[in-house]
Amino acid sequence: MSVPLILTLLAGAATFIGAILGVIGQKPSNRVLAFSLGFAAGIMLLISLMEMLPAALDAPGMSPVLGYGMFVIGLIGYFAVDRALPHAHPQDLMQKNTQPLPRNIRRTAILLTLGISLHNFPEGIATFVTASNNLELGFGIALAVALHNIPEGLAVAGPVYAATGSKRKAVFWAGISGMAEILGGVLAWAILGSMVSPVLMASIMAAVAGIMVALSVDELMPLAKEIDPNNNPSYGVLCGMSVMGMSLVILQSMGIG
Repeated sequence: MSVPLILTLLAGAATFIGAILGVIGQKPSNRVLAFSLGFAAGIMLLISLMEMLPAALDAPGMSPVLGYGMFVIGLIGYFAVDRALPHAHPQDLMQKNTQPLPRNIRRTAILLTLGISLHNFPEGIATFVTASNNLELGFGIALAVALHNIPEGLAVAGPVYAATGSKRKAVFWAGISGMAEILGGVLAWAILGSMVSPVLMASIMAAVAGIMVALSVDELMPLAKEIDPNNNPSYGVLCGMSVMGMSLVILQSMGIG
């Protein structure tokens, strides 16, 4: 097994660390759940608008028309998936001394897992390709990816745990989002090698950025307010941005971002 592939596997596996942190202790209250949804929205917004979309637009051979066009396609694709998923009727799922969970929390958990998985897939390819071209840079990007995969695992596990009440399912679905990154690296190793087209990579990143922005604005932030109307979901959003921003600072300090 090649060193670039091992680095990609380790970076993707870091998601499990966040997942385990997300299910330690009792089932989260509505306040904690709302904060975790805002936290996830902050992570996804910062990744999308400050990392993925600019990187896509700056890629060699990528035109602004194609870049922004793929971003819009990602937005439209999100709403297509949103309409395809069933909208359940209100449920009597209650937590002790808290308000009932909204009817669409399960659907939100699915969309959140999907959004982060779609982000992680090209990220796995990028980690493998970078390490294949420059092993020193590969170590750096694998470290930075692992650092920000931890809060991503936490962001997925929290809502899934609240929706299902199962720690096993929460860790499983958070792990799925991490496995998507590993899958990207494995496919790059088995099929693409180091010959990934910069334009193709940039197009995928722009589309995924659109999906994640739509998910954050249309689903995560409104649902956080619905779950806990007495608190401002912006606190979670700002914390998520801050944590993700620190991982990007590490990335930049290594000369990778």
